[in-house]
Amino acid sequence: MMSLILLLLSIPVIFILYFQTRKPKNGNKLTPPGPPGLPIIGNMLQIDGQFLYTHFQRLSKQYGPVMSLKLGIRRVVVISSVEAVKEISKSYDAIFSGRPSLVAMNRLSYNGIDIGSSDYNDTWREMRKISTLHLFSPKQVQSSYPIFRDEVRKIMEKIARDASSSTVVNFSETTMSLLRNIMVRLVFGVHGGDRLNVLLREVLVIYAAFFVEDYLPSLRWIDRLSGMAAALDKIFHKLDSFCQELIEEHMNPNRPKSMESDFIGSLLRIKENGSSSFPLTLNHIKAVLVDILMGGSDTVENAIVWTMTWLMKKPLVMKKLQEEIRRLGGKKDMIDNQDIEKLPYLRAVIKEAFRLYPPAPLPVPRETTTKCTVNGYEIEGGTMVYINVWAIGRDPAAWENADEFLPERFLEGQNPELVTFGFGRRGCPGMGMTMAEVELVMANLVYKFNWELPVGMKEEDIDFECKPGAALHKKNDLCLVATVVI
Repeated sequence: MMSLILLLLSIPVIFILYFQTRKPKNGNKLTPPGPPGLPIIGNMLQIDGQFLYTHFQRLSKQYGPVMSLKLGIRRVVVISSVEAVKEISKSYDAIFSGRPSLVAMNRLSYNGIDIGSSDYNDTWREMRKISTLHLFSPKQVQSSYPIFRDEVRKIMEKIARDASSSTVVNFSETTMSLLRNIMVRLVFGVHGGDRLNVLLREVLVIYAAFFVEDYLPSLRWIDRLSGMAAALDKIFHKLDSFCQELIEEHMNPNRPKSMESDFIGSLLRIKENGSSSFPLTLNHIKAVLVDILMGGSDTVENAIVWTMTWLMKKPLVMKKLQEEIRRLGGKKDMIDNQDIEKLPYLRAVIKEAFRLYPPAPLPVPRETTTKCTVNGYEIEGGTMVYINVWAIGRDPAAWENADEFLPERFLEGQNPELVTFGFGRRGCPGMGMTMAEVELVMANLVYKFNWELPVGMKEEDIDFECKPGAALHKKNDLCLVATVVI
């Protein structure tokens, strides 16, 4: 808010800069349509930063699925249709694989040497290769199942204790605890994720925050005056110290054996062996850790909470899913990973939840490397591009009854219009790991327990409100009553 107030006070200076620097327009280009804006600042004061994905969706209904905005010095294009994504994926994937230079993203990624924020260059190729081969490979996913099962078993025992005393289960908090413990063991090789929670909340807030410098570099002093620059520095140093501490623990000869095979241990071995195409530094390792912590902390948690929310809203879907899982499981203690492939309706339910409530409704923006034409419109090189996953999942041109929860739509096979994890070169390398966690957790929680709403609450009382921010968190915790049935 302070940044916007200072920006408004700077408007006279902006107008002077505009008339000094404006260039004649080229009327021959067919550029994407978009809302009119003010000189220099463009559409900056018209943007709802709290719920950008729904704001863009509303604008796209007026201006089209390939829409343009002007945010300060930046040309911005928002893609909101399946057909446009298909065209990009088929013909222009490399062109749309760049990353814009943004203040928070650069700082938290150690100047773009990670996977998610790095520009489309040799550094990105090597870091992507390392993540694909060593961190998120099918072999690594398989070797992670014992950790998944161990933590799922613990949480099921806790829920069973609550069920025996008729205690209402805060499903949102329970899921967060489960997934943070899994992540801590995968990444750090140790138990307990409490010290991570506060730091992650701070990092995610600053990552999605508005910095004037990103759009009007000459007014970067506003970020310093508003305290945004100092807040970013403070959080970066806390995050850097946290990662450094973890790395030093892994370099200790007396470290626990579990640290040898976790993500940090794997990255340190690559560094020591010199098996990468360039010397891997500790900052490279820290940058990848930040990617994993930010990308993996909320994705699985949100997916499970929204899936269960829909199941409580749709009891017939819940019944059908439980029949499928319990018919397969019989009297087994737990559903195992080998069982998941035999549960097509489970996978359909999860996909449908991802479609309507993707964990990242508006992923990290891309940047075009050269000029190209999409949907008949010319897009300049150096344009910042948002792929609105929220709008694409609800595109009525691609989905029949787009706003309804209908898992059956996925039973005919994989649907190419589902872009929850991105697509092409910038697709999420951790997709396999994420799906493995979501499937195993959901299968067992639905298998082991019957779930009901607390006394006095009805299906129509279930809300789907979201918290502001880049991740799609449920605003109000999902609280349920569990009954053990297996």
